[in-house]
Amino acid sequence: MDYLKIFSPATVANVSCGFDSMGFAVDAIGDEMTFTKTAEKGVKITNITGADLTYDVDKNAASAVVKKILLDAKANFGIELTIHKGFSPGSGLGSSAASAAGAAFGVNQFLENKYSELELTKFAMFGEEVACGTPIADNVAAAIYGGFVLVRSYEPLDIIKLPVPEKLRVVAIHPQIEVKTKDAREVLPKEIPLKDAITQWANVGGLVSGLYTNNYELISNSLVDLVAEPARKSLIPFFDEVKESAIKAGALGAGISGSGPTIYALCKGDEIAEKVHSAINETYKNTGIEFEIFISKVNPAGMKIL
Repeated sequence: MDYLKIFSPATVANVSCGFDSMGFAVDAIGDEMTFTKTAEKGVKITNITGADLTYDVDKNAASAVVKKILLDAKANFGIELTIHKGFSPGSGLGSSAASAAGAAFGVNQFLENKYSELELTKFAMFGEEVACGTPIADNVAAAIYGGFVLVRSYEPLDIIKLPVPEKLRVVAIHPQIEVKTKDAREVLPKEIPLKDAITQWANVGGLVSGLYTNNYELISNSLVDLVAEPARKSLIPFFDEVKESAIKAGALGAGISGSGPTIYALCKGDEIAEKVHSAINETYKNTGIEFEIFISKVNPAGMKIL
């Protein structure tokens, strides 16, 4: 094989109660990337479309990951890379993670799948560190494993793939504003009251249990965030209005995707998802802020070879 084209999905991280420890892959949007094997060693980016990203191979999340894997594998070939961004950087939908995870998955195909999903996640985390300064696993793990994931531990890294109830849908609205991850980190509380911490980890347990048992009511009751959302929602215009309209329209719950500004709502079934989509659209259309909105299934497979 000398050429490969893949789809690397956008992801929703945190999922309300699971701050920095839970995420899921979406089906509707993502990056398309191509990999061409070359006789000359190393990595080169030949084209980037859809976003203004660096061509510097050590500073681009995707090429940095490819370079690291090729060196680790002592590969006797190189890779030429193209990246088409299917959604905006800074959206809160794991833009750098899609590039980093896609790069890890893609180059692994040329190495006869030498690396496991856990190892690919570690390589992709390096790409996140290159892009954002922090090697966070939730977005990249969701993209690589597909479906829902739980990052149970960082040392050692332990990723648990969780089941996806068949009727689960996500509606997401991306206001066209920028929330810098650094700013979103700085507003977080340094300490959490014990009562809130107990509620938060109980909700993570409830969400995991709800996913395993197809219990949509339990999933709904567990989508509560007492840690990040109260601190971060002020960075996202009309957050409360969007959340309220989504829940009134029948959403199981709604919250901030990653560090924002995207707001996600989980729904049971296509009919409710359509109602939630209409309600959110109606709520935001007169705010004066441009936005994009989509409905998606949860992507159970993650990466796709095109």
